[in-house]
Amino acid sequence: MSITDDTPQDWTDLGLRRTPTQQRSRQKVAQAIAAAEDLVVREGVDVITLPRVAAEAGVSVGALYQYLPDREAILAAIVSRYHDRLERLLDDAIERLRTDPRSEDPVGSVLRAVAAVYQDEQSARSLGTVAISADADAARRRHKRAMADRVHTLLREAGVLDGVDDERGAAVARVAFASADAVLHDAFAAPEAERAVLLTELERALRASLGA
Repeated sequence: MSITDDTPQDWTDLGLRRTPTQQRSRQKVAQAIAAAEDLVVREGVDVITLPRVAAEAGVSVGALYQYLPDREAILAAIVSRYHDRLERLLDDAIERLRTDPRSEDPVGSVLRAVAAVYQDEQSARSLGTVAISADADAARRRHKRAMADRVHTLLREAGVLDGVDDERGAAVARVAFASADAVLHDAFAAPEAERAVLLTELERALRASLGA
C-alpha cells in the first residue's frame, strides 16, 4: 500500500518527526519508506540507516532528516503504516456490516482480506519482533488493543456475540485476534503449500470457536 497525497491521514499516523505538507516532500518521504521496505526484505533490518535509505531512494539525507532522522524513525514508519492498513481494513468491514448486515462474512472474508495484507507486507511482518524503541513497542501494544476492539465490534455487528456480555465478548475477540495473528505470522513464514493448509485450518478453527 503506497502513501499518497489523497490519503492525508496516513501521514499523520506515521509518527514522523514532522508531517510533510508539500507534495514534493511527501514524495521524497514515500520514496524513502518504500526504499527502506525493499532493503529490509532484501538485506535485513541491520542495513537500515538514514544515509543508506536516502541513497537507495535517490534523495538527499538533508531532505529526509527533518521527517525520518534515524533508523528507529524509519522502521517505526514502516510498522505504523502496516498497522494503519490493518485497522482501516477492519473499519471498512464494520462499515459494510452496518450498511448491509448480509454483506459480510465476519470470519471468512475478513480473514482472507487480512491474509492479503500480511502477504503484501513482508517488510513490516519481519519487524514484528524487532526492538525498535520504547515508543514503537507502545505503538505495537496500542495496535493490538485497537485490533481486538475492532474485532469485538465486528463480531457484535455480525450477531456472533448475541447473548454474550461485553466483558466476555471483549475476551473472545481478543483471543480470536491474538490466535489469528500468531497463526498468520507463522503461515507467511512457511512454504506456500504449508501456508495454504494453515490458513484453511485457521478459518475452520475460528468458525468452530466463534460458532460462525
